[in-house]
Amino acid sequence: MEQAAVLVAETATTSGGVLLSNPETWARELIADADGVGQYLLVFLLAATPLLEILVVIPIGVALGLQPVAVGIVAFFGNLLPIYAIIAAHERVAAVLARRRDSSEPSGRRKRAKQLWEKYGLPGLAVASPISTGVHLAALLALGLGSTRRSTAIWMTGAIAVWTVLITIGSMTALSAVQSGI
Repeated sequence: MEQAAVLVAETATTSGGVLLSNPETWARELIADADGVGQYLLVFLLAATPLLEILVVIPIGVALGLQPVAVGIVAFFGNLLPIYAIIAAHERVAAVLARRRDSSEPSGRRKRAKQLWEKYGLPGLAVASPISTGVHLAALLALGLGSTRRSTAIWMTGAIAVWTVLITIGSMTALSAVQSGI
């Protein structure tokens, strides 16, 4: 695991800005260049990474020919682990964010998350987060707006699980269609 983390860090710093300009391409190349278990380890690490998460990593893994169910399971746990870390450390994280926050306008992702919260509450935010704000920001926002750790963990786990299944099935279906020439 340590070697994969070093590889991610080295690639991110030597790829000439590819990570920031096109994270999907960077992730695809990184996974494709690895072998065997290393590919699944990278799926895990990249699923835990904001901007990539399960929405990007699962289709990449399936398209590269990795076993789809294994990709889904590994990506699910990779995406979920940081959420549990955020939940466990939310009071400290909130204090750091409060110190860093200035009077400037909130980001677009933060605005979308807050709109979802105000309209649908925790269930809506959790379900929409993988495709709208990202699960990391959604968990932080839910906790910051008063959700309990337990309810945040339950809703985020459920939403990530459902999206993992849908994205894995969708990726398998798309790959099958492409391979059959449809």
